[in-house]
Amino acid sequence: MIPSDHFVRYYNEVFKVLQEMGEEHLVAYWQELGRLQITALAERFRAGGLQAVYDYWERIRQEENCLGTLTLTEDYFEFQMHRCPSLSKAQDNDATACDRYCDHCMGWVQPLMEEVGLHAAHDIHSRTEPHCCLRVYRSAGEAVEFEREARLLCRPYMEAEERGIQLVKRPANPEESEE
Repeated sequence: MIPSDHFVRYYNEVFKVLQEMGEEHLVAYWQELGRLQITALAERFRAGGLQAVYDYWERIRQEENCLGTLTLTEDYFEFQMHRCPSLSKAQDNDATACDRYCDHCMGWVQPLMEEVGLHAAHDIHSRTEPHCCLRVYRSAGEAVEFEREARLLCRPYMEAEERGIQLVKRPANPEESEE
């Protein structure tokens, strides 16, 4: 298995190359990550709801040595990231972090949550400080309320569409055909 230090730096460089090719390539890559995560996690999240979301991120928090607090309420799951190990590793790099690095999280989280009927809202606080707050709600209205209070809202697909980038619609299951 590739060590996370190497993986994060590789991932960061891929983001930068795709961004140089054109933002539509970076957005398409995030969409593909989302499709893969739907394939891996959608059934678990549909069946287990917010508790399954919490359990998934608790495992990730431990595996990736995240300094953060997880909260589960009846209405939402929250991951308050105090120090993101991923962005920290990308920044501890002589090649510098991709300026859109943080967007990759919502890039895969949003399609997955939409697929399972949940609503993600991500306040990244800053593109240069390794802390953020991700919330996943049962209610779209409550997610919008949280977004209104965000310091720096992360909505990469909405931003891409506003810049005229056509989003690719792919089925979560590769065997499904587009019609």
